[in-house]
Amino acid sequence: MLQKINNAKNSGQKLLALLIDPDKVENGGLENLLFDATQFGIDFIFFGGSLVESVNIDNAIKKIKGLTQLPIIIFPGSSLQISNEADCILFLSLLSGRNPEYLVGQQVIAAPMLKKSSLEVISTAYLLIDGGRITTANYVSNTLPIPRDKKEISNNTAIAAELFGFSCIYLDAGSGALFEVPADIIEGVAKNVDLPLIVGGGIDSVEKLNLAYQSGADIAVIGTSIETEPKKLKEFCNAKNLMNENSPINN
Repeated sequence: MLQKINNAKNSGQKLLALLIDPDKVENGGLENLLFDATQFGIDFIFFGGSLVESVNIDNAIKKIKGLTQLPIIIFPGSSLQISNEADCILFLSLLSGRNPEYLVGQQVIAAPMLKKSSLEVISTAYLLIDGGRITTANYVSNTLPIPRDKKEISNNTAIAAELFGFSCIYLDAGSGALFEVPADIIEGVAKNVDLPLIVGGGIDSVEKLNLAYQSGADIAVIGTSIETEPKKLKEFCNAKNLMNENSPINN
């Protein structure tokens, strides 16, 4: 999976991930959503969240796999969200915060399980960016997000992540954010590091998606807006496909 991400970055191709909350797998509409995701051009299913209630992770992923052949990448909120049913997992470290539990604590707990698993593990530096409201990720992790007007903090944190040896960087405004990650923060990180850049949270329009890509995002993540307006999925996929068709590398 990481090779696919790196190849896309090197060829100037943008990728699009659909985030599915485990607690909503049993909700109606999943079959149609995954059919559309496959048909329209979603590249990955991100599966997970900061707060997962009484959901059997294995069964939830099996259900998704029964409806689509798209790669499933776990986006874990804790060491409890590990399943060999998925294809890959983002091994996240919350570098924007100072809570050791999410910097390394949960990772130490998960490490032996991941070592024995069949999952591809992608080490990912996770940076929470202020999205205009307290999100579940902020609350559960007990950390402050990077202020929207402090791009030097996100730049320096991203540089530290690259020096640490992380494989990817994830800038996230959080699920249900009022505002997306600012373009200048995306641009600053993209210019300062050579790692693939994932951006999510608050991307609820084609305009915001295009701006994220133009600012340097390699993978954009959509989720909450699709839950409320499933018809937007085609618009987002079309925008990504058009962006790739017009890529300077392809012309």
